[in-house]
Amino acid sequence: MLARIALLFRAGDLEGHFSVGVVDRSRSRRITNCRRRQTEEMRAIPANSKQQPTAPASGRERQASFHICVVSSALNLQAVPPQLRSVDCKFATMVCAKKFLTAEDLKVALNIFCCVYGIGTLGMPGNFSRSGPVLAVIGMAFMAFANVYASVAICRVMLLAPKSVKTYSDLGEWCMGKWGRWLSVISQMASCLLVPCVFLVLGGTLLDGLFPDAFSPTYWICFMALMCLPVCLIPTLKEGAGAAFAGCAGTLIADVIGVAVVMYGMRGHPTPPSPDIKFSQVAGMFGNLSLAYNAGIVIPALQRQHSEPTRMPRVVFVTMAFISCLFLILASTAYSAVGCQISGNLLYSIYPDADTGLTTLGFKSNWGAVVMAYFFMQLHITIAFSVILNPAFYLAERLVLKMHKKKEDDVENALTYAAASYAAANTPGKDAVTDDRRSSKMSYISNADAENPYYDDVEAEAAEYRGSNAVKYVILRVAIIVVLVVLSVLLKDHFSDMVDFVGASCITLISILLPIIFLLKKLWHELPMYEKIPALIVVVVCGFLGCYVTYTSGKTLFAPTDSDTSFPYCDSEYENEVYYNYTAVHGA
Repeated sequence: MLARIALLFRAGDLEGHFSVGVVDRSRSRRITNCRRRQTEEMRAIPANSKQQPTAPASGRERQASFHICVVSSALNLQAVPPQLRSVDCKFATMVCAKKFLTAEDLKVALNIFCCVYGIGTLGMPGNFSRSGPVLAVIGMAFMAFANVYASVAICRVMLLAPKSVKTYSDLGEWCMGKWGRWLSVISQMASCLLVPCVFLVLGGTLLDGLFPDAFSPTYWICFMALMCLPVCLIPTLKEGAGAAFAGCAGTLIADVIGVAVVMYGMRGHPTPPSPDIKFSQVAGMFGNLSLAYNAGIVIPALQRQHSEPTRMPRVVFVTMAFISCLFLILASTAYSAVGCQISGNLLYSIYPDADTGLTTLGFKSNWGAVVMAYFFMQLHITIAFSVILNPAFYLAERLVLKMHKKKEDDVENALTYAAASYAAANTPGKDAVTDDRRSSKMSYISNADAENPYYDDVEAEAAEYRGSNAVKYVILRVAIIVVLVVLSVLLKDHFSDMVDFVGASCITLISILLPIIFLLKKLWHELPMYEKIPALIVVVVCGFLGCYVTYTSGKTLFAPTDSDTSFPYCDSEYENEVYYNYTAVHGA
């Protein structure tokens, strides 16, 4: 009974009964009965009983106890046990005053937003150009559902996990044994190594555009990696809230400037052309959307620091839904002016040609606006590069140097989802005492902490990098960065294909497939059929599209073919000619 009422409170199913039980006259008889039972129970205690009388309840406690009684009557439940009123009045009072989103929830939402909103947004207009508005909206809706459900699935599985499960790889081992840990580690390593490659390619291109004829893109890639190297060698790197917000804001501002330049340059345009739809084009947007929604590895680190872990599914759902709306606005706005003629990267479409001064879309862009957009995106790349690499450094040091070894804790028995939710809400003890202190101290959980086993223990973490490890970890990290630079130089002309490849392969596995598989494995017998079927559909569809796009984009990356087509998503009429040239029409 206690767990059932607690779960209903958590799910929000009883919120309406508080007001209904008080104002609805049809329930007055039940309310009177509740009060009568409370009075009879108090009178039932003998006068000479040795039972110590409890201290007079405060007004809020009496109101909370009364509300619980009203709820039990409204749901035709049995009378609430006396211990619920005597012990859990504080819990009921908390439920009565519970907010939809607390200050701590908003901090977590900011964490997730800063982790998700990155370079994946640059390809959003290109997704509409590939597929057209109808198929693009359907695809974005499906990917939004898949990523939101997978992110919430991580939160739900973390509620069941023992306290020894702190990182994503721990979660994989707890759910699927050694295979689960290795799948998690490999996908994380690939994600945290290939995404920085994308950063280097984009950063080298942006710097070459900002300083034309200064150096080649290859030099800029090496220069950017060299500038980031000192930050990458910081053993206990932490990304502060200010730096994280600055990087996220840089992307947001760059997107706004890019869309504004396109809309202004294409003002007065006729109806834009639609794409020549092909399955390979439509499927190709899967990789970009997967990269854009990449938030899986940071959620366990966020949830283990939240004072009320049962609130995490709601926070993740609201944040990811808000991000999806921003993606839709960004993509549809740019497509409305350009149609199928926008490239895979929004910033490439606004860069003027050195000879003509015109963009590939035929208008003359404001050079100052272009510089600002490039600088703000470069800000995001510089901040995010070393932070995203850090989990890969931790994993490599654990595998190669035998550092960061996890202590063997006693394995706790798995709980049911109901029992875990109730336990997370009502377990007293040390955690309950320190929740307020932890909540007030936690301002930002860095992506760098995704695989950090020493979170909140800086001394223990720093001790790992002393002695003989002080030189070994530097050599290992430098070697990793050198490999990334070489790979980035080789693939510097295939940014869009690289984005699709990374998103469709490792990020799909770590952010969509594995979380849902973990949830199905742990809660298969408790999940209703109407949830199992969509979950299985997401796994099958995303698994197929992930394999297909990985193959097609990988083929283009490692066996490229030359193509002179300017706008490959359009039909033959507009594939090499702009549909609207503002400069030619207005003589500007």
